[in-house]
Amino acid sequence: MKWNKFRLKTTTEAEEIVCSMLMDLGIQGVEIEDRIPMTQAEKEQMFVDILPESGVDDGTAYVSFYLEEEEDKESVLSKVREELEQIRAYTDAGEGTIEESQTEDVDWVNNWKQYFHQFCVDDILIIPSWEEVKPEDEGKLTIHIDPGTAFGTGMHETTQLCIRQIRKYVKPDDRILDIGCGSGILGMLALKFGAGYSVGTDLDPCAIDATHENMEVNGIDRSRYEVMTGNIISEEEVQEKVGRSAYDIVAANILAEVLVPLTPVAAECLKPGGIYITSGIIEEKEPVVVEAVKKAGLEVLEVNHQGEWVSVTARKNQ
Repeated sequence: MKWNKFRLKTTTEAEEIVCSMLMDLGIQGVEIEDRIPMTQAEKEQMFVDILPESGVDDGTAYVSFYLEEEEDKESVLSKVREELEQIRAYTDAGEGTIEESQTEDVDWVNNWKQYFHQFCVDDILIIPSWEEVKPEDEGKLTIHIDPGTAFGTGMHETTQLCIRQIRKYVKPDDRILDIGCGSGILGMLALKFGAGYSVGTDLDPCAIDATHENMEVNGIDRSRYEVMTGNIISEEEVQEKVGRSAYDIVAANILAEVLVPLTPVAAECLKPGGIYITSGIIEEKEPVVVEAVKKAGLEVLEVNHQGEWVSVTARKNQ
């Protein structure tokens, strides 16, 4: 079996937005090529291919995605070009040209496993299902996780920032809403830290199965959580199902461009005194997110950094 590969030329400014757009269209895996310096470990964890030419970032980026041979590629490409034009309304998306080629079949679902090994976030051991706990890590709070095709192993700085803030602010029997739950890792850890109930939402249907599987393997009963697909920003049905003024903590580990429209919705989900925990924010977007948080009527409590990433924590006072 062969795959059709499509390589979209865009800008480093727009590459993350383009990736998010492709995922919204149901494309589950992408590759990013640019000249932004990254370590080898970051490349392996994030499945990013860097252009072989050396030199300073020239602002150009390529986002590649794959479709099976039998998929209606013309329909998909039409939707991609349509969405790209909408992106141009608020950011420089570059040329937008798309090159097509074919590649041999690869086991994309399992290929990433060679890069995911057990590691610790402070005193929490996060371990994939195919590894054994090392003797020196016995006794630590252990989380078994297999994200499958959903985002969220805990290795990324943004996830670790959220984990630490949830642990700091969660209280016994709290209700937590995890928007963009991915593998379910944040809701699962909140329950391990003492929360009473977790609700997760995600655009990716794969997140539903991944969350159920990870909760089960970590001994968390289904009566303590639920997870649903849908866009909480734009879909009233999802908003109603999630509920308003219902949560002690709302967490969102999502791109800054999404956090801006999401934050007012998240604020409505919080109880008075509830805590809003965000990450997924690159350093240069920190002011934009902080401003959005304040505009939503929330009080900024903390802004934390890890590497080039930022977490903003706020409180709903009314």
